[in-house]
Amino acid sequence: MKIVKHIANLGYGSRKQVQMMFREGRITDADGEVLYADDPVDHGNIRVDGEPLDPAPGLAILLHKPVGYTCSTKDPGRIVHDLFPSRFRARSPALSTVGRLDRDTSGLLLLTDDGALLHRIISPRSNLPKVYEATLAQDLRGDEADLFASGTLMLESEQTPLAPAGLETIDPRHARLTLTEGRYHQVRRMFAAVGNHVEALHRSRIGGLTLDDLPAGQWRILGEVDLRVLFGPL
Repeated sequence: MKIVKHIANLGYGSRKQVQMMFREGRITDADGEVLYADDPVDHGNIRVDGEPLDPAPGLAILLHKPVGYTCSTKDPGRIVHDLFPSRFRARSPALSTVGRLDRDTSGLLLLTDDGALLHRIISPRSNLPKVYEATLAQDLRGDEADLFASGTLMLESEQTPLAPAGLETIDPRHARLTLTEGRYHQVRRMFAAVGNHVEALHRSRIGGLTLDDLPAGQWRILGEVDLRVLFGPL
């Protein structure tokens, strides 16, 4: 791929704008030498205004999503893409969320521009567990763990029962729920089905990945080791 198209696909501007950046001397190599649009150069050796290029296609990101942000790019309010450099929205292929967390749910959210990776993560064959911490409006009754694990719970308007899910009681109004599915508002609807209401919800793990000490609103790029942890033994 020609260097102008490559840089444009990373969201730095249109091809015409990137060509202007070349003419202005803003694109250099790692040693500060001005590059020309037809120079053969590797991605890692390109600098824009002295800064390394954003990651090449194949990007995977772990974000600590705060409450108050949605995953839809069409939402008129705050969206998770606001937490990244604005040029990330113009990347081609596009950077997409892997599944969604609703506005009132915080926690671990993955994003990628790699379609094959996205489908592998969400595929039922991967059977990746997702762990949620729920704060409830009422005390747990005591029978929720058995019901959620039974594989018989039907949600309103659903045609098939939920897959078995694990419930760990932290205290009477706090529970840790492990799912292998991703149905719409599943955790909230599961507790609603047993007469309770989720007041706060946080996703703490997907597969083998956790947030560790990553602050809310911050993100990090995932490498090969992270992806092995994601799909590896827990």
